[in-house]
Amino acid sequence: MKCDYACHQPDHLLARRRFLGTLSAGFVAGGLGLLTAPAAAAQLAKDQKRVILFNMHGGLSQLESWDPKPGTDTGGPFRAIPTSVPGIHISELLPQTAQQMHHLCIARGVNTAEDDHGKGAYMMVTGRREMPGADYPKVGAVFAKALSAEAASLPGHILIAPWGGGSRGNDAAYLGPNFSSISLGNGKPPANTARPDSIAAASDDARNDFRRKVNERFLSRRRTAITDAYTHSYEQAHAMMRERDSFDVTKESPSDQSRYGSHDFGRHCLLARRLLERGVSFIQVVHSNYDTHNENFNFHFEQLGEFDRPFAAFVADLADRGMLDSTLIVVLSEFGRTPYVNHLYGRDHWSKAWSVLLGGARIPRGTAYGKTNERGMEVVDGQVDHASLFHTYLQAVGIDSLGHFVVDGREIPVADPAAKPVEGLLT
Repeated sequence: MKCDYACHQPDHLLARRRFLGTLSAGFVAGGLGLLTAPAAAAQLAKDQKRVILFNMHGGLSQLESWDPKPGTDTGGPFRAIPTSVPGIHISELLPQTAQQMHHLCIARGVNTAEDDHGKGAYMMVTGRREMPGADYPKVGAVFAKALSAEAASLPGHILIAPWGGGSRGNDAAYLGPNFSSISLGNGKPPANTARPDSIAAASDDARNDFRRKVNERFLSRRRTAITDAYTHSYEQAHAMMRERDSFDVTKESPSDQSRYGSHDFGRHCLLARRLLERGVSFIQVVHSNYDTHNENFNFHFEQLGEFDRPFAAFVADLADRGMLDSTLIVVLSEFGRTPYVNHLYGRDHWSKAWSVLLGGARIPRGTAYGKTNERGMEVVDGQVDHASLFHTYLQAVGIDSLGHFVVDGREIPVADPAAKPVEGLLT
């Protein structure tokens, strides 16, 4: 579905580490070689912590998704339907996701008090409010640094979006460009990752060997963070060329491709599953556009109709493959939508009472945490905000959110030190 953003804001136009990868050859030969047996290697890969974030870009309506209020003057035309968890109901627009509710948890008491797209989005992916002169790494960079093996052949921070195309983001702040995102789209391998037929494999290897020798000579005299990042980018690109098939969803079975759907979002979800299985630590999948200032109900009917089937298939597959305990699932927006309906049959920006969906890792299964009042106007129980949720995401995969990163000899808090995790959202 293609549409313009109604509010015309410029923002729219624009266990822990991989254990096998960090074992040295000598250490393995010295007594842990048995861990490289296929069954043990598969178990270690399954236990590696991962994170998948679905960004419902533009502001998903909580009333048409996770916190419906049927029969009220704010509820809209859609029914609430039962889920696989007795007592928990969600919108009828999500019938297949409803059958996966026993794997999921709804945080219904989100209050971020920020109705601006750009600021709200920044808060939800950094856990901090925007401040002049301060820049914080986005959640994917934090997880990539904390969870990815240094020798991993695939990037630890991947963004899959309709506009994706192989570029590197600028979203790691002081953690450095090594942890910035690589953007993908269309469920296809990144552009320019296939060796041209005109260059023989032996010639290509010789070119890269020469490049490494020249780099090493230069770095021995004038090594800086910038030159290290430059070298890392080349080596990562070279590694991605070797792993090119990992990005190709046509390698998945026809039945899986059919289950997920042939549209962009279906291919993106299948690509995300494929990459998580291959050890990528963090993936963000963007689904857009939910900025429904007009025709809110028609837009959500189409958008959630596209979202429901592949997302439900993704959750079910993670559970069936034994990956749910080690994989955190987050479905968020920059805010929710107003309980009242405007004169264009739309809902406007609303950050005072909305919902985030969670699942996997240490998140309690089959629960709803927090509550809004009868008309969805305010949080009456279990209120959380962007900062406490950010702490919770980290804790859910075993990262000490109250700890620090050491950057250039300075200790920098991993998350907002004024906040803490939501204990009710952790097991």
